[in-house]
Amino acid sequence: LNLETSHVAEESCPVALSELCLAQVCLSLDSLCRTQPDGSLRLSWAPLLPQEMADQLLHKMAAQGTLNDRTVGIFRSCEQLRLRRACVRSSPLSAEAFRLALCPHRLQELDASGVPGGLTGAHILSGLASNPECRASLQRLTLSRLQLGWTSLEVKEEQVGFSSLQGLRTLNLANTDLTDPFLEDICTLPQLEVLDISSTPVTELSALLGCRLTLRSLTAHGLRQLDMSPARVISILSQLHALRHLDLSDDRFVSGDEAVRLLLEGGSGILPALVSLDVSGRKKVTEGAVTAFVEGRRGLLFLGLLATGAGSCDVLSGKNNLKVAGEANEKQICESLRRYRERECFTREALVHLYQLTNDMYDQTRPDILKLVLGGMQNYSKSLHVQLVASACVFNLTNQDMAVGMPHPLLSAVVHQVLEAMRSFPSHQQLQKNCLLVLCSDTILQDVPFDRFEAAKLVMNWLSGHVDRTLQRMAVAVISILVAKLSTEQTTQLGADIFIMKQLLGIVQQKAMAGVVDSTLKFALSALWNLTDETPTASRHFIQCQGLELYEEVLETYSSESSIQQKVLGLLNNIAEVEELQADMMQEDLLEHVVTLLQGPQVEVGVSYFAGGVLAHLTSRQDAWTLDQGLRQTILEQLHAAILTWALPEREMVSYRSFRPFFSLLQTSQPAGVQLWAVWAMHLVCTQNGVQYCHMLQVEGAVELLKTLSSDLDTHSNVRGMAESILGMVERHQTTSNPLRTQTEKGHHGRS
Repeated sequence: LNLETSHVAEESCPVALSELCLAQVCLSLDSLCRTQPDGSLRLSWAPLLPQEMADQLLHKMAAQGTLNDRTVGIFRSCEQLRLRRACVRSSPLSAEAFRLALCPHRLQELDASGVPGGLTGAHILSGLASNPECRASLQRLTLSRLQLGWTSLEVKEEQVGFSSLQGLRTLNLANTDLTDPFLEDICTLPQLEVLDISSTPVTELSALLGCRLTLRSLTAHGLRQLDMSPARVISILSQLHALRHLDLSDDRFVSGDEAVRLLLEGGSGILPALVSLDVSGRKKVTEGAVTAFVEGRRGLLFLGLLATGAGSCDVLSGKNNLKVAGEANEKQICESLRRYRERECFTREALVHLYQLTNDMYDQTRPDILKLVLGGMQNYSKSLHVQLVASACVFNLTNQDMAVGMPHPLLSAVVHQVLEAMRSFPSHQQLQKNCLLVLCSDTILQDVPFDRFEAAKLVMNWLSGHVDRTLQRMAVAVISILVAKLSTEQTTQLGADIFIMKQLLGIVQQKAMAGVVDSTLKFALSALWNLTDETPTASRHFIQCQGLELYEEVLETYSSESSIQQKVLGLLNNIAEVEELQADMMQEDLLEHVVTLLQGPQVEVGVSYFAGGVLAHLTSRQDAWTLDQGLRQTILEQLHAAILTWALPEREMVSYRSFRPFFSLLQTSQPAGVQLWAVWAMHLVCTQNGVQYCHMLQVEGAVELLKTLSSDLDTHSNVRGMAESILGMVERHQTTSNPLRTQTEKGHHGRS
């Protein structure tokens, strides 16, 4: 399988077992290690790992952000953990920790780019040069975005010179403080083939002649301080006889460059063996110059023309083997995103053109392009400009049904970055809007794994400062679905924030005052319903925020809207389940509204069912009933009679995460009406989803309660018959189902 072309297959593949094991080791270092007197860690026990596995472990620790002075200590055990290709990219390491843990290894490659803190290039060179084996073995060194700090060490010059690493073939010093003298030292390396001096303060390139017979690739992007005539630059470059790859791009988008013009128009006599040339960002490169250059080099494999205006040359379309990074078409834009991962300005430029392109992708599922956008978001998570245009591209690529065919691991990673963008730029309205639009997708909200708890908090925070009706509707819809997917613990934590309750109730009040029935109102009611499900704190906040008074008004306002009534009564069920809050519901006006919805020719069974649930819970505790006892008896009789008229609905009406709130209603001492409502509810969900709920009855111990109820001589015949019917369903599922059952899937009252 060619994974480069089969993008869907790549993203759909399960994570490799080795990757999972390495990730677990990274998370478990404290338990796997003992602490040394200097505070560093050593593995308590370690087998002789395959050398490649040791490299992968170090790389995983760096990628996960767990590599530091303390944890890097495990690599002091050179016999068990043998490193050859070391990556400490962006990891906070001190010079001493680096020297003790990494320098004793016989390294072939080292990537120390972007290491924060006090570790400098001079420290790294000194440490590597202290190991005679490393001097000869090291072939690839990356120190980009690092302070070289030549004056920070008082050591002999040869110890910190690059020329001491005689085996070096590849050296990356992009975005460092490299100076001309050290470039001269570098160019004496006998085997140097690849050199990157981008965005450094070098002023002279004459030193390159020292490696003219070996240098195959030169990246000289954005040399702002170069002090040479264009003719002199071309003269030096033309003497690099081994050169095959040349990068003279510039992300300042400068208006032309004489050296670039001389190179393009100089004919095939200048660097005739070039297979790769990058001049992206060089404005006013003419199509004629590009045509002449391409036609003079049949072996050309890559040409960088992003932001030059020359990507539409006819000569480019006829070269099947030539890859072009530009903006003229989809192929060029995607190549730009692949090539310029390390260059923010070019990434942003390519994404801008991709956004324009994806505006017309209504019926294409393109995980390959989405993966490229994700790469840009990950590489520049703190760049507002990149996140803004990337999030817009993500929306275009996942809008409507386009997300359905996307691999879920890819979408999961994308949503993670979208949430990261929302966290990083909370006050940027357009970015927050883009991210919200991405989240408002059925496929993402229902099927894709991501941190829904964090997403719910972020969307709630956004909602507090915005009143745009369209966006408010989407935000409330997202929150409603997210809350329904949370665990009990997460719902409890979210419900503990009274601010969230106030926000949602405010939306309900706003809609109720206008008397409108729209999706925003319905989603807000659903969110509140789920937020109070088995969460006493949220239920208490609901009452503190005058929720009962508001919901009584809603019942009055929407007396003929069953969809609204059902959601209102569903939440009141949740409140009534909390014993310490039942006293707050002892209001005759409120109960009168509920009783009127218990039965009647115009009342749907869903509404009657939830009305019955409220009344069953409130009448179940005689000692807590503070209203007239005659009213309680009347309600119990009406409840019993109403339940006997209910027909099972054809569609799923309710789902439960637990039957435990029903246990008090199933006691033999309870009135028949209360018991009957509880067994009818259990019978309903077991009939509609027997596999889930029959198992739940057994796991939670409800079967024993039903057996006790069934065998009690005082149990009403209606209750006994329903209880026995449920027990029969449980028995049938026991005999037909696999005894090795998985854990019960959690449901929610509000998912109806």
